[in-house]
Amino acid sequence: QVQLVESGGGLVQAGGSLRLSCAASGSVVSINAMGWYRQAPGKERELVAVVSGRDGTYYADSVKGRFTISRDKAKNTLYLQVNSLKPEDTAMYYCAAGTIVPKDYWGQGTQVTVSS
Repeated sequence: QVQLVESGGGLVQAGGSLRLSCAASGSVVSINAMGWYRQAPGKERELVAVVSGRDGTYYADSVKGRFTISRDKAKNTLYLQVNSLKPEDTAMYYCAAGTIVPKDYWGQGTQVTVSS
C-alpha cells in the first residue's frame, strides 16, 4: 500500500509560479514511476508529466518549457515546478505512482487556480 499527499497549490496570477509537492509513504520501495495529472471541472483527466526509470521524463505538449518534474528519492517526494502559468492551467493536480507506470496509486489532489 502506498499513500500520496499533494501540497503546494494555490491561487496565482497569470505568469506566476508554484512548486507542487507529493509526499509518498507506505510501501514506497515498490514505486518506480511517478507523475502528475490534472483535471478541470467537466473535463477529462490529463497526463501532465512523468518521471520514471533512470529519471527519464515526459511532458504534455501544453506544458513543455514551462513545467519541470523531479523527484527526491531520499525524501520520497515528487515535485512539479510550474512556471509561466496561464488561466488554462487551472485544474486539480493529482500525483500518481506505480511500479511501472504512474496509475496504481493516487493522491487526493491540490488545486491550482490561475487568474487573468
